Amino acid sequence: MHDQPSSAVEDRLGEPSEQWRRYQGSPTGTDIECKGWRQEAALRMLNNNLDPEVAERPEDLVVYGGTGRAARSWDAYDAILTELRELDDDETLLVQSGKPVGKFTTHERAPRVLIANSNLVGHWDDWDHFHELEAQGKIMYGQMTAGSWAYIGTQGIIQGTYETLAELARQEYGSDLRGKLVVTGGLGGMSGAQPLAVTMNHGVCIAAEVKADRIQRRVETDYLMDFADSLDEALEKAHEALDAGEPYSVGVQMNAADMLEALLARDEIPDVVTDQTSAHDELEGYYPSGYTVEEADQIREDDPEAYVEASLDTMERHVAAILALQDRGAVAFEYGNNIRGQVQTHRGMTRAFDFPGFVPAYIRPMFCRGRGPFRWAALSGDPEDIYRTDEAIRDLFPENESLMRWIDLAQEQVSFQGLPSRVCWLGYHTDEEGLTERARFALKINELVASGEVSAPVVVTRDHLDAGSVASPNRETEAMRDGTDAVADWPILNALLNTAAGADIVSVHDGGGVGIGNSLHSNNHVVLDGTDLAAKKARAVFTTDPGMGVIRHADAGYEDALDEATQSGVHVPMREYDAKRGDE
Repeated sequence: MHDQPSSAVEDRLGEPSEQWRRYQGSPTGTDIECKGWRQEAALRMLNNNLDPEVAERPEDLVVYGGTGRAARSWDAYDAILTELRELDDDETLLVQSGKPVGKFTTHERAPRVLIANSNLVGHWDDWDHFHELEAQGKIMYGQMTAGSWAYIGTQGIIQGTYETLAELARQEYGSDLRGKLVVTGGLGGMSGAQPLAVTMNHGVCIAAEVKADRIQRRVETDYLMDFADSLDEALEKAHEALDAGEPYSVGVQMNAADMLEALLARDEIPDVVTDQTSAHDELEGYYPSGYTVEEADQIREDDPEAYVEASLDTMERHVAAILALQDRGAVAFEYGNNIRGQVQTHRGMTRAFDFPGFVPAYIRPMFCRGRGPFRWAALSGDPEDIYRTDEAIRDLFPENESLMRWIDLAQEQVSFQGLPSRVCWLGYHTDEEGLTERARFALKINELVASGEVSAPVVVTRDHLDAGSVASPNRETEAMRDGTDAVADWPILNALLNTAAGADIVSVHDGGGVGIGNSLHSNNHVVLDGTDLAAKKARAVFTTDPGMGVIRHADAGYEDALDEATQSGVHVPMREYDAKRGDE
């Protein structure tokens, strides 16, 4: 298992590109380097992924999630930029696991870039074979939004985390998290959103993180309020906030498993326990207990087998502690890092799945209605462009009180990282003209760009964690009603359909946040440049994309999805066929 040391990969990356050193993030403004805005958007989003304000280790091409990269090597990065600058408006660039491999004449409405990352044939679809190929420079791990050039920093996941905790609070407490203590692990690129999402819901959060610089970074960017020198200090400050009914968050530098065991030893039972460490990757992502970060990094280099065993041993303790806290009254859920699957598979823990994942517990009803993490970035680099789109949201959906509150919270508390960006959970739900929520909003942005009220084009994309774009039995498709957790046709159909509808970038990946062999997922981008062509693309893609969520869950028999299909006129062939046959 994992017989390739991480240094083999680092050695093949090469020295950081001089172009990247000059950019240090995305170009901004209205002057472009490419032949059109769709190509320029791809160039800017790739560089935004590698902005030092956004990425975890941009000098190694790592965006987030341990080893989630934007390009396979620095030579491949340079070649991608060259190809994008030379790409015509009727050509499509092919990128295979972070390396440009071809360019073909297609047509103006076709995607400008098609991306496939880390996909392996089933029999070989595991970490061992992946790492063997990765060490040879033949493949890379694209995570979700890293390799699809859609990452916008911690600001990209914040609303999903907020929505998850808000639904948890509604189910468990009938309101919000006021006076409730949430404990978790991880303050990396994705997990760093957890403390702010807790405080947005008026709760108190203690987060364990092994890297002090990550804690400090979250404090500096306002995702975390405080840094404690010890767990005792963190608990003291947390209880002061709980007693006062005030929101508060604090990070403590320690291993998450150690923290949970220490809470049990103190008989300190939180209201909620979860985790978002990079447990999907036991070699490159997760840190085992008993070592400093520097010591663990050295063991990974010298003896990867020993490192993996130590990680899995710690994960076993980690999950056991979560289960023990749950047994003593805490609400427990896994936040999508596959830590339950890891210990079930590698340590035979029979109770690993005795606490739920966040999707079946809190998010699936939204997926059934095509609702998910819709995001956009202002290519101008001007925050005022995002604030203008915020006003468009208010104008279009004034009746949606939750969304209005989210916009207020985002403006007050979410710091921009790299290109100014925003995320909102919008879905299908058509209006009287048959336009979905996402299509209505995208068309409005396109109008604002055309009129000059927004100073440059806007890229609309999303997380792969969306209504109809993922097959992931230990996360997004866990415990599907009809048992189709592992059916991967749906993300493939999603990518094919969005390609047909005219998305400007379409990608398909293996692995995501749960590891090689554990999921398949897809993503898309649409560039809103104020043209009629952009409007046609937006109308189509923002119907097909959320619509896939509706039909995927309708096919599985979810009443919410079937109701949405009826209300919004989504064609579900077998349902209508069966109804006709019943009438006969």
